[in-house]
Amino acid sequence: MEQMTFFETETFQPLADRMRPESLDEFAGQQHLIGPGKVLRRIIESDRVTSMIFWGPPGVGKTTLAHIIASTTHAAFITFSAVTSGVKDIRSVMQKADENRRFGEKTIVFVDEIHRFNKAQQDAFLPFVEKGSIILIGATTENPSFEINNALLSRCRVFVLKALSTDDIIWLLKRALNSPKGFGDQKIEISDEMLEMIAGFAGGDARSALSTLEIAVLNGDTDSQGTISVSRETLEQCISKKSLLYDKHGEEHYNLISALHKSIRNSDPDAAIYWLARMLEAGEDPLYIARRMIRMASEDIGMADPRALEIAVAAYQAAHFIGMPECSVNLTQAAVYLSLSPKSNAMETAYFAARDDALEHITEPVPMNIRNAPTKLMKDLGYGEGYIYAHDTEEKIAAMQCLPDSLVGSEYYRPTDQGLERRYKERLEQIKQWKKDHSR
Repeated sequence: MEQMTFFETETFQPLADRMRPESLDEFAGQQHLIGPGKVLRRIIESDRVTSMIFWGPPGVGKTTLAHIIASTTHAAFITFSAVTSGVKDIRSVMQKADENRRFGEKTIVFVDEIHRFNKAQQDAFLPFVEKGSIILIGATTENPSFEINNALLSRCRVFVLKALSTDDIIWLLKRALNSPKGFGDQKIEISDEMLEMIAGFAGGDARSALSTLEIAVLNGDTDSQGTISVSRETLEQCISKKSLLYDKHGEEHYNLISALHKSIRNSDPDAAIYWLARMLEAGEDPLYIARRMIRMASEDIGMADPRALEIAVAAYQAAHFIGMPECSVNLTQAAVYLSLSPKSNAMETAYFAARDDALEHITEPVPMNIRNAPTKLMKDLGYGEGYIYAHDTEEKIAAMQCLPDSLVGSEYYRPTDQGLERRYKERLEQIKQWKKDHSR
């Protein structure tokens, strides 16, 4: 009878599941939390686990860590799905946990993707967390500050898990190749260079790395001795299309647009192009990026190079006209132009200063001389009295008051010496001096 291969057994499990760590010593990465003497390791080993939230990207071990905590602390372990569990299901299980507590049994309730629970579902956990019936461990890829109710969040400790490093991933891959739970019972030939390729492709995601290794081994060439060889060509086919970590409505969305904005502000065109490419290739709406660059043109450049706004608006129009992928080069041109432009935040600071005064003096009347007077009654009441039409003067300037009485003398626009703004600064100084010399 032909012997069944490992991959043909009825009890086949994916490699990522078979290699799931069972103890902290087998856990890869997160040494800032579970390294010797670190806070989370101390909490687990001393069995003083309280409700907590694990926040981090996919594939860094949030679920695995919850399982390890449950086994280490000898607690009952219940997993909830944010997709299939309703409030009724939650309360039913919570009541059972409440009964277990009376007999001295701990219950850890693990909620994967807790950010997908609505407010009512999250609130259903609250009374049981408060009285200690359960230890809630939530896992989320989204910022808990935005996605989890304040009442629940205040009762949980947040631990931030980081994407695994290349060295962490390579350690995991080699462990999978040598462990009996992985490919340890088989002879696999795969170079260190290819393991580095897999680690780079995974982008810090252990699950993705192990799945890629498994696919590569499954598609490897087997010789007469049973040795499986993974060629570079085979591996390249397995990783030919990379799914970039991106959620257009989530944390990473804001992280990436922030990275683009700050790179442009810091006059770093190479970084700006990289973050632009990251967003576009992950499926971001090019018009969203273009709108943000229009904002950057005024917020970070303004009068230092007034053409920046024209370029940004033109890039938006180009993106609207031709779409992706053709508009990628238009957006790149705009990103480079904005990056290399002289920088001034005078527009933003001017507006915010004026906004604060406007809110504080919201009822301040408009000076009579600059009010419109379309009717005789309004003229008789003094509307428009003292107004000087600037175009009728030789200098095209009038020395008249345009701010409310309480704000006379306020200065909001403070031009810098950057780029063309130096010229506008000189012009503004001339205007102010002329008005001072000709004021009544």
